[in-house]
Amino acid sequence: MSLSINMEKIYLDNAATTKVDERVLKAMQPFFLEKFGNASSQHSLGQEAEMALEESRDVIAKSIRAKSDEIFFTSSGTESNNWVIKGVGFENLASGKNHIITTKIEHDCILNSCRWMEKQGFEITYLDVDKEGFVNPSDVRNAISDKTLLVSVIHGNNEIGTIQDIETIGKICRDKGVYFHVDACQSYTKVPIDVRKQNLDLVTLNAHKINGPKGVGALYIREGVKISPLIHGGNQESKMRSGTENIHGIVGFAKAVKISSSGNIRKMAKLRDKLIREISKIPHSKLNGPEGDKRLCNNINFLFEAVEGEAVGAYLDINKICSSTGSACSSHNLKPSHVLKAIGVSPMNLNSSIRLSLSKDNTEKEIDYVIETLRNIIFKLRKVSPFKLKYDGKEK
Repeated sequence: MSLSINMEKIYLDNAATTKVDERVLKAMQPFFLEKFGNASSQHSLGQEAEMALEESRDVIAKSIRAKSDEIFFTSSGTESNNWVIKGVGFENLASGKNHIITTKIEHDCILNSCRWMEKQGFEITYLDVDKEGFVNPSDVRNAISDKTLLVSVIHGNNEIGTIQDIETIGKICRDKGVYFHVDACQSYTKVPIDVRKQNLDLVTLNAHKINGPKGVGALYIREGVKISPLIHGGNQESKMRSGTENIHGIVGFAKAVKISSSGNIRKMAKLRDKLIREISKIPHSKLNGPEGDKRLCNNINFLFEAVEGEAVGAYLDINKICSSTGSACSSHNLKPSHVLKAIGVSPMNLNSSIRLSLSKDNTEKEIDYVIETLRNIIFKLRKVSPFKLKYDGKEK
């Protein structure tokens, strides 16, 4: 069967960024031209901006069962993650604790922050994960010492979609008196987060993964956590994060949270499962990461033996399908994925994977086209590959 589809692009790189929802854009627009005041100003326009700021803060706080004054706005998830690693580390030096625990599959901004902290004299433990990307909570417990200050674990992995058991890890950290940070940039609004029930001390959030604008993030800091500011200046964000607040972006962030729904999650999960089921039928293909509820609802990552992921992505782009070979933040270098290395992918296959990530706007018709197109691309590339494979069925 041959399918044709009449559209400019099929966008399946939503783990990199998402399209701003029209309702989000509409909510933001007045804060460019009409309600453009600085939230620190005392006049009516400034007060109007401050009101919008605090209303947005309240929306985001309630979404994770936090208090409003525990939410601090930043420019991105990267800034929030840097703030956690460096701010918690340096603020608590006098306590004699200089040990941070993280995993080998964190986002680059966590790993690079930790490597920088090592140069400042901190001790970092990078925990292994299993073949599906799960960290063993017992490994977390065993790694904690009397010098441990912080544990930082990504909630939903940006490359392979693995959702960690943060509630179990959170209890371990709380029992041990260690701060627990969760990078929830990919999981926020897709997986329930309850900072009280899950014993979370710090949580990184951002807007542009959930149909909100780029350039705005947030950090939840539990009341009582000792952390230094990363950016110094005026007294914005309760003197914790200086710089004029991005009011239009923050308003858009809150609107994106408001319009998120369980129906959209179910829709993405259904399309995800269809993609996984059909792509798995391609000979010598392998899903990276887990299946079902332990995987982000919008994440698909496949390895195809004897082909280059970059070539697959290029052919998909020619066919109007936007995809990724891994994290968008490291897509301009050709180094093998540290996440795929950590889950045990062989050196031969480290550059043979493609990531497809869905949004609420994708359709079943699009997915049917992607499945057929991808299947044709893989067979075409294997015909010219120097690596020969044996097929159980007839080669297309």
